[in-house]
Amino acid sequence: MMEQHHAAAIVPAHDIDASEAFYRRLGFEVVSDHGGYRRLAENSGCRIHLRSTPGWPGRPEDNPMGPYLYVEDVDAVADRVRDLILEPQGPHARLWGTYEFSLSDPGGTLVRIGRFLG
Repeated sequence: MMEQHHAAAIVPAHDIDASEAFYRRLGFEVVSDHGGYRRLAENSGCRIHLRSTPGWPGRPEDNPMGPYLYVEDVDAVADRVRDLILEPQGPHARLWGTYEFSLSDPGGTLVRIGRFLG
């Protein structure tokens, strides 16, 4: 069966099990596990691939990459991960027209979750 066109972020994971647990909290499930490479999907079609990268980055702030996950109910996702949200005020409207929040996965990858306003 041919899959629909889609995009997936390949995310470095210095501890792939911890990263998998983090993304499960966001609603993802593992669809294939190849040891150091795991594909995860969420029921709306979002995809994340975790790639084992022990020791990278040397410092989490050196990782410039990160997925933006668009979801309909931002507040429901925020409630599942409230303890991990980086902004003290939680989800909020941004000047560029989104309602979003951000968090950091176990490998230091910045993950933003939001939706367009209006």
